Amino acid sequence: MKFITILIIFFFILPFTLAQLKFGYYSFTCPIAEEIVSEVVQNYYQNDVTIAGALIRLHYHDCISNGCDASILIDSKENRKSEKEARPNLTLRGFNLIDDIKSALEQQCPKTVSCADIITMATREAIALANGPRYHVLTGRRDGLVSNALNVTIPGTLLNVPQALKKFNSKGLTLEDMVTLIGAHTIGFSKCNFFQNRLSSFRSGRIDPTMDPNLNAYLVKQCGSIFKPSGNHTSVFLDVETPFDFDNKFYKQIINKRGILKIDQQIALDPLSRKLVRNFASGNFNFWDRFGVSWNKLGRIDVLVGNEGEIRRNCRAFNKDI
Repeated sequence: MKFITILIIFFFILPFTLAQLKFGYYSFTCPIAEEIVSEVVQNYYQNDVTIAGALIRLHYHDCISNGCDASILIDSKENRKSEKEARPNLTLRGFNLIDDIKSALEQQCPKTVSCADIITMATREAIALANGPRYHVLTGRRDGLVSNALNVTIPGTLLNVPQALKKFNSKGLTLEDMVTLIGAHTIGFSKCNFFQNRLSSFRSGRIDPTMDPNLNAYLVKQCGSIFKPSGNHTSVFLDVETPFDFDNKFYKQIINKRGILKIDQQIALDPLSRKLVRNFASGNFNFWDRFGVSWNKLGRIDVLVGNEGEIRRNCRAFNKDI
């Protein structure tokens, strides 16, 4: 009830239209759009529960880099490397799911639903399937006309809190937004090479003092260390206790020095953010109440609306290239 009340305040006391995005944007042009998205995501989720974490990463990388315009979905051409070819994006997946949703929507409502909105709606559905909050999403985005690997800028996992916050602030996001969005790692995963430098080779063989020794031992078995790597291409869950549930256990773990990525652990240690971490760790609803708000803020970064951009017929290619 508390979660619903906060959503009502956010959605109806604030202006109904934010940056020309609306709730129920497709109510008249494609009234079954969200139903189609939900059905396709459910079918995928039955066979792969990790798709929720994959979609979160896909949506986050699309928005935090150059705006929520589905530029992350464009395939490279011989003379042009697209965003998905940039190093931070090489491990992203979920593209086939977006293709299947787009195909189903094109059959029912041709040239109507943008790929940018599909990512947004699909991520919401996947989070709900992972036992997370079901929040309303703004729609009405249009798809971008540029996708260049050289333009990709993603806040790195090796940043400290002030450095990361500067990146988030530049996108109009606050400290609370940052701590909330990092909490999506509760169903996230990472390749070993993004944190091997924290393992037993840290400072001439000593364990990183900010990491629980038992976690270090487990990760060394999976990944090796920076001097003796054995699993660079191995993925590990960032929430080692409940990796398939969208809950607040992630925050409880990082309080106990069981954060795998450096930035995950740092938000629990830094005076700027640790109070927020402890607040979210104290109860699921504190985290859930805030998540829908912060995720919607993320989804409004540099969106294209009105007559800007286009509605792609194929999410992997600009219309002029089809």
